[in-house]
Amino acid sequence: MSARLFTEPKLVVASHNQGKVREIGELLSPFGIETVSAGALGLPEPEETGATFRENAELKARAAAEASGLPALADDSGLAVHALGGDPGIYSARWAGPEKDFRLAMEKVERALAEKGASDRSAHFVCGLALAWPDGHVEYFEGRVDGQLVWPPRGEKGFGYDPVFQPEGHEITFGEMDPARKHAMSHRADAFKQLTDACFAAGR
Repeated sequence: MSARLFTEPKLVVASHNQGKVREIGELLSPFGIETVSAGALGLPEPEETGATFRENAELKARAAAEASGLPALADDSGLAVHALGGDPGIYSARWAGPEKDFRLAMEKVERALAEKGASDRSAHFVCGLALAWPDGHVEYFEGRVDGQLVWPPRGEKGFGYDPVFQPEGHEITFGEMDPARKHAMSHRADAFKQLTDACFAAGR
């Protein structure tokens, strides 16, 4: 069954994370869609009670679409560290604490690997994207990118765990990478390509 086409001129980005809002706005800019963040609209952040990236993304997108009366796009993304059984996973932002201090989160991951004596430093980023309309319809897409964890963190260009993640086949971290280069290959870019191919490209 084909996905529903997006035909509206405006979209709510259901996030209060400015780095994420900026990145999503950049990825959508070729489609001429005006984006506004949930934070700018004063929408509350719903409790992320889902057990998967999909459940959390859909929950956030539905809440923003219902509250704003506009279509809403939510991303639930995280870092899955193989030696930690996939942690922090859906709890990636929570590892950064209430202040969203990702330096703290990165140190926590490194400490957990050291405590395990883990030599396997492979990890992947997952991005689940949910696009919800006010009538309750939702489309969902999921992307990933594989790589290795480095320590200490390197680079100031990304956000979240980017400074400790070195994607496969590259010598630099997402934190050191030019944003345009990162956008071409990241987990978010992978999910976005699926989303835009299904819901945007054919409708424009």
